Amino acid sequence: MLASCTAPDAIAPRTVAPAPQPTTVWPAATPAATQASLPDLTSFLLARTDGGARAPTFVTLDEAADVLAGYDVIFLGEAHQHPANHLAQMALFRAIFARAPALSLSMEQFERDVQPVVDEYLAGKIGETPFARRARAWGNYSTSYRPLVEFAKDHKLPVIAANAPENVIRCIGREGLKVFDRLKPEQRAWAAAAINQQDGPYKDKFFGFVGTDAGHGGDGSKDKTAAAKRVPTETQLRSFTAQVTRDDTMAESIAKHLEKNPGRKVVHLNGSFHSDSFLGTVERLKMRMPNLKIAVVNPEFAEDPALPKVEDPKGGTFTLLVRELPEFYANDAEMSEAIKRQMAQRSATKCEL
Repeated sequence: MLASCTAPDAIAPRTVAPAPQPTTVWPAATPAATQASLPDLTSFLLARTDGGARAPTFVTLDEAADVLAGYDVIFLGEAHQHPANHLAQMALFRAIFARAPALSLSMEQFERDVQPVVDEYLAGKIGETPFARRARAWGNYSTSYRPLVEFAKDHKLPVIAANAPENVIRCIGREGLKVFDRLKPEQRAWAAAAINQQDGPYKDKFFGFVGTDAGHGGDGSKDKTAAAKRVPTETQLRSFTAQVTRDDTMAESIAKHLEKNPGRKVVHLNGSFHSDSFLGTVERLKMRMPNLKIAVVNPEFAEDPALPKVEDPKGGTFTLLVRELPEFYANDAEMSEAIKRQMAQRSATKCEL
């Protein structure tokens, strides 16, 4: 299972890149099906699971790409800032493009209001430093997303700034959807027209997370099943509304792109919470375009790197097995201090549109 760092509003803040740094040179990725272990944090394995319809079978990257190229939309879930996860994303994107060159890249990491800036950069009208600043690139852009964007630029592939702006999401988390009433028409277009908040597995999963995460007002326990059954607070309900605003906006961004560009395929990047078990953004894209053939590559931390195996075959079409990241905190006191800082930062941040 993945740690909660991949769930909504992780403790580690998303920082805007001040300026791109030289690209990190990673060791060669080793995704071969014959690999028996995950020797380091750059190693990964791919297993085909078809959402639990088949027993997990390890495959090579090329074998996975052969299958994925037959889908209309491929979700590449990620554990943010995991080196092997980002290596796998680049390798899969390149391999899928080799088989299906009419391809577009959709990204959670860029927001709808900066689409013109993304387009300017792809067209060579601005340099990378002003692009990163004006597009509010994440702090790990240089090491995690630069290779994908540069590949798209080199091959003249569209890049979709799919997400809703952070300031809109923040305000929804505090005030709910009534925030939309204060937006100008051009601002309202930065988020999906329809926001789906219905009950179901995704909602249960979300409340199971926030109900146990102290940083989201939970009790700090590990019983997500029990937490999902508790009546959520008003704050938690607004957090869910903010979460699905992201999901619906990314889904609508992909759908609109496909409607305008029939015949293209889309590879979409997002934190794994948004696509795990074909929920979140995936189910919302299906609502809009029921006939789409959608695949999910879902990352999972291997419990035993020496003998890795898939624990949740229902998580995706393929499972991407990687080593677990280092513990963020060595003890409860460290975590408590981090949560206090996070809550203080949230309290100090105003809703500004």
